[in-house]
Amino acid sequence: MPAMAAVLFDLDGTLLDTAQDFHRVINRMLAEAERPAIDYDSLRSQVSNGARAMVSHAFALSPEADDFPRLHQQLLDDYAEQLLISSSLFPGMTELLRWLEETRTPWGVVTNKPKRFTLPLLAALNLDHCGSIICPEDVSTAKPDPEGLLLACQQLGVAPERSIYVGDHLRDIEAGRAANMCTVAAGWGYLNTGETPEQWHSDHISHQSTDLQPLLHSLLQAG
Repeated sequence: MPAMAAVLFDLDGTLLDTAQDFHRVINRMLAEAERPAIDYDSLRSQVSNGARAMVSHAFALSPEADDFPRLHQQLLDDYAEQLLISSSLFPGMTELLRWLEETRTPWGVVTNKPKRFTLPLLAALNLDHCGSIICPEDVSTAKPDPEGLLLACQQLGVAPERSIYVGDHLRDIEAGRAANMCTVAAGWGYLNTGETPEQWHSDHISHQSTDLQPLLHSLLQAG
């Protein structure tokens, strides 16, 4: 395996812990609909599946239901107004990103989260200076298609086979594998209930966010 030279991250559930903000917005919507609140852990398991999955799970609705488009749009609009009340970097990520920058290791973000949310979040956390930020609007096909990862590698000026992708969903690992990248499963992320990162067959697994820096150090020094 060649020495790794760049690191790309998924956003929600990998780099940023955004679940509490989604949980608050969803529960307010449920209260308005006179429905019972949803448990935090139950909703957390759906965050990386996207807004549609969260609405479907919280309201027990099929996407084909008459009310679904309205509720989906309400979640997006309400969330846009409350992006950073509780959201923050996962433990250890501040130190990890500082280390990457001190060692001049290119890094970036490849996410299925729309720019409407991604760019303000990263700007508020002073992370928008990274070498590449790829959102669904930047590609013709989102993950698990590798297009976004390949574009990010091009922007960073590093070959995909010398790049690492860290993500907390099967589609992240599938996208990284399709791009011929080294894949790391983020075991601390928003996994589906009953799911384990071992099921994804990534190249590596980091079960705690604070364990990621030593793993990346070993991969960036290898070769």
